[in-house]
Amino acid sequence: MSGTKIQVSYEDQGHKGRYAVRVEGAEGEGELTISKASDSLVIADHTYAPESLRGTGAASALVLRLIEDARARGWRVIPLCPYVKAQALRHPEWADVIQG
Repeated sequence: MSGTKIQVSYEDQGHKGRYAVRVEGAEGEGELTISKASDSLVIADHTYAPESLRGTGAASALVLRLIEDARARGWRVIPLCPYVKAQALRHPEWADVIQG
């Protein structure tokens, strides 16, 4: 889906947070949830993309936004979610924010 617009937003929910993704022309919304263990440590809990978003790059966009925000906010990320963990293994350049 080259050229498709992917929009990621973040909702701060106190000790929790949620990244939501929408893809232009696709129905549904994907999400990546986090738990805040401290001001500098977050746990990537869960990533979900409905069938309508599979193959669009939506899940990758969620993780990339988490990594960008972690760098900007001084967070370390524990990748409890299997998808985030798999992406972290593929991207050794994220070692500055990935813990574990």
